[in-house]
Amino acid sequence: MANTSARMLRLLSLLQTHRYWPGAELAGRLEVSPRTLRRDVDRLRELGYPVDASRGVAGGYQLQAGAAVPPLLLDDEEAVAIAIGLRTAAAGAVAGFEETSVRALAKVIQLLPPRLRRRIDALQAVTTPGVPGGGPVLDAAVLTTIALATRAEERLRFDYTPREGATLGRHVEPHRLVPLGRRWYLLAWDLDRADWRNFRVDRIAGPALTGARFRPREIPGGDPVAWIRSRIRAIPNRYDVSVLIESDPATIRAAVGQWGSVEPVGEGVCRLRMNVDDLGWPVMVLGVLAAPFTIEAPAELHERVLAAGRALLRGWTV
Repeated sequence: MANTSARMLRLLSLLQTHRYWPGAELAGRLEVSPRTLRRDVDRLRELGYPVDASRGVAGGYQLQAGAAVPPLLLDDEEAVAIAIGLRTAAAGAVAGFEETSVRALAKVIQLLPPRLRRRIDALQAVTTPGVPGGGPVLDAAVLTTIALATRAEERLRFDYTPREGATLGRHVEPHRLVPLGRRWYLLAWDLDRADWRNFRVDRIAGPALTGARFRPREIPGGDPVAWIRSRIRAIPNRYDVSVLIESDPATIRAAVGQWGSVEPVGEGVCRLRMNVDDLGWPVMVLGVLAAPFTIEAPAELHERVLAAGRALLRGWTV
């Protein structure tokens, strides 16, 4: 690579995976000699990036968290604000920015000094983020740990609670984080089952990095989003919802989005159909519309609507 600046950026990008890079492998990736690699590492250190080096036949390099924020020209308050903002967006509070936010958050968090990490965790502990669209609120620390393991190609252990069944420990090779709708999914090679699996991130608890690296496998079909979509479609949802609503189709479609179908059935009346695992979704849609409605199915939706109405009345003050 003839362009020194481009090579330095490439070196920093590789080191920011947080993995240990053998010197020969890193030099090969950059297409430079070991001597040139050493000079480039020295330049990064001069800029404030804490790069550890080990000598010998198996020697190599690894980027560590430093005593100060590397030169992003940010003060402590700005660094904390950026990390909190990225966590909020990563948890789904800003539609369309989730995946980018997770990648950026993984890079920022691993370089922050411990004193700033503690401040971020303390602030997050007393903050309750909201997720538009009714999706589950994610634990940002869980999401960040998974993102770091995925970027570093490092095996991961965690507890997983499926929709039905007991919590089990999982040992996986994480390959890709995929946001779909208002949920996050982890596509991973399950080492216990020797097969591909997808895991809902909001059902993952206590993810722990193992330190064991893995060589990435070929993702089925080459498209992680398509693969996860096909698996989700194969899972039957619990409730088929049918509600008659006294409103126009455009208004109902704007409220339900892609999560339901709307069919006009008479003058000023439409039938809303949804296939959901959680009745909180149709309850939220009916609340947003605030139009007269008649529930056709399922019976459980009657109870959920009544319970929501009672809760609202209890909190109502004149």
